[in-house]
Amino acid sequence: MSEIVLTENVLNILLHPASVVLLSYLLGSLSFAVIVSKFMGLSDPRSYGSKNPGATNVLRSGNKKAAILTLLFDAVKGWVPVFWVLQQGGASGLNEGVAAAAGLAAFLGHLYPIFFKFEGGKGVATALGVLMGVSPVLGLAIALTWLGVAWFFRYSSLAALLAAVLAPVYYALASDAWWWRFNGAIFGMLCVMGILLVWRHRDNVNRLIAGTESKLGAKKSQTNLEHTDKKSASVK
Repeated sequence: MSEIVLTENVLNILLHPASVVLLSYLLGSLSFAVIVSKFMGLSDPRSYGSKNPGATNVLRSGNKKAAILTLLFDAVKGWVPVFWVLQQGGASGLNEGVAAAAGLAAFLGHLYPIFFKFEGGKGVATALGVLMGVSPVLGLAIALTWLGVAWFFRYSSLAALLAAVLAPVYYALASDAWWWRFNGAIFGMLCVMGILLVWRHRDNVNRLIAGTESKLGAKKSQTNLEHTDKKSASVK
């Protein structure tokens, strides 16, 4: 009998909103770019390229499998807490507000992971996972937006920036018309994530303005040559 009571008490603690948010942050703090790279015998992504522990930088190692796994795991850790709270949390008194807080916590965990000295990635994949948790349709709409912008302009950072800004817009405009109903807490979470994504891409913004941002598919030598030509032109 005492074991049953103890189990119930533990479950009550784990299912408390504060515990759910904390566990979401800890899940988000798992930097899969570093974990996958170490497991596959690759260099730490924080030691090369942009030094950003994310799928795009892992791709610079030349290992596409590692990059894909990083992308998937980073997205899943954003999806799990939001999806679980929205689908299963109601029985435990967890509502959309807790789902929004959990999603934001997972996102912040990726940006500032406690397990990796608070040095995290930019959060694009994890944010996409959070959106998928809110609604697969919303997540798909943002993914297609990213792909469209990236394909047309060839800038991954520009695609991420536009997707971040448009996510709360899509959510607000399509509420009740598609597969979700508007919720202020979730809308606020999307806005905060969008602001943080723009902030984390501030160096990319500066390079986009200066015309020195590298394009998707561009060879390193070609990119360096373009940067050198632009610097020479500015000196003249």
